[in-house]
Amino acid sequence: MSTANVPGPTATTGPPRPVHRWLVLAICCLSVGVTGINLTIVNVALPSISKDLHASVSSLQWTVSAYSLVMACLLMLSGSMADRFGRKRIFQLGLSLFSLGSLLCSLAPGAGWLIVFCGLQGVGGSMLNPVAMSIIVSVFTDRGERARAIGVWGSVIGVTIAAGPVLGGLLVSDIDWRSVFWVNVPIGIAAILLTQRFVPESRAARTRAFDPPGQALIIALFASIITATIEGPRHGWADPWIAGLIALAVLALIGILVVEPRRSEPLIDLRFFRSPPFSGANTISVLMSASLGGFLFLNTLYLQEIRHFSPLHAGLMIIPMAVGQAVAANLSGRLVASRGPRLPLTLGGALLAIGGFLLVPMTAHTASVYLLAAYAVFGLGAGMVGPPVTNTAVSGLPPDQVGVAGALVASARQFGAAIGVAVTGSIVAGTGAGFITASHTAWAVLGGCGLAALALGVISTGSRATAAAAGNGRRLATAPIPSTLR
Repeated sequence: MSTANVPGPTATTGPPRPVHRWLVLAICCLSVGVTGINLTIVNVALPSISKDLHASVSSLQWTVSAYSLVMACLLMLSGSMADRFGRKRIFQLGLSLFSLGSLLCSLAPGAGWLIVFCGLQGVGGSMLNPVAMSIIVSVFTDRGERARAIGVWGSVIGVTIAAGPVLGGLLVSDIDWRSVFWVNVPIGIAAILLTQRFVPESRAARTRAFDPPGQALIIALFASIITATIEGPRHGWADPWIAGLIALAVLALIGILVVEPRRSEPLIDLRFFRSPPFSGANTISVLMSASLGGFLFLNTLYLQEIRHFSPLHAGLMIIPMAVGQAVAANLSGRLVASRGPRLPLTLGGALLAIGGFLLVPMTAHTASVYLLAAYAVFGLGAGMVGPPVTNTAVSGLPPDQVGVAGALVASARQFGAAIGVAVTGSIVAGTGAGFITASHTAWAVLGGCGLAALALGVISTGSRATAAAAGNGRRLATAPIPSTLR
């Protein structure tokens, strides 16, 4: 997301011509749909990648985490670039990089190259979701139409995420693991051509200045945490390199706390975190995404490596989770509109916890019916938590700063996905025990994430938290971040 995610001044460029709004929406949905599929389709291919490229568990972790990590680091920068240089231009650049990264992934000769190319996909992906939202907001000027358009856009992302495991299973079973990356290329090319023809160019009338120190510190913080978590079990936590990464993470965090308040237009406005709903929502976003990322990673290895299911069978097994997520997301949105975010947040956290803990006693012979039920409960929890997170985060904030706050939540979500894979993968790879025994701890960690999300849902939506958010919003409104016209 970017600051253009909410209504605000927008400068259009180029000669005026009719804008086919719903066609533009379809193009945006097509473009971001491939990123939604990419989040889940690769997981189904992991065992095949491991066998073909002789990849270790840590390499598989990096294959999944590289994409989310790069996205988390660059989301806010990409949104700012789109506002400044043109949303259509950056959107097409993102499509080009994502398609190129996908093509290179399909040709990767080894695990290391695959990880690098997945990172390139992440660079392109960071320019798609936030910029697509900005394009939709700039095209749909009527509030009612805009709400419907954003609803359609969000549902498409959910459907493609759900479709990823099944499509991945079909492709891996019938063709090859490399085919899960091929599917992105023709879609990306078609989206580039359609964008060039039908999407109007636009820029923000007022753009935020770039913050290179803040961007560098964010990259150092996220990358060092993920790298230490993935590589720690293999090298040993006392290894000088791992200790250095941990020290770098601490120094980067201190740097953010010291440097960003002194910037006139910081990448991360730390004043937002004085709002309990904002802080709680960001933490919940990390926990929810970590649970979902860890679930997909562990479950894929369990179904294919331990149960010896085919990729297609494994993909079909995840359908109850995907359906539960889609159904709960729809219900959650209605609950947020009618009763506020507290109920869906707490209910979602509870369901995530139950789903995670139900999988703790899992064995190599657990009944499929039991697994399907646990998957459905887990999916209901993930779907219930998603919609109210952004609503809670922006509670009480001035309208002109909602987009920046939403971008932070989106970055937290991507970081959560990466850390979930890193932590759960390190548990099953670094305990020295068999996968089943080690996975009990990993599933318990995911259940604990649900409990933490439940507790934070209660705390961050209470009357005191809401009052504190309102007070912080008034202070932000009276002392806004200056915008630079460039």
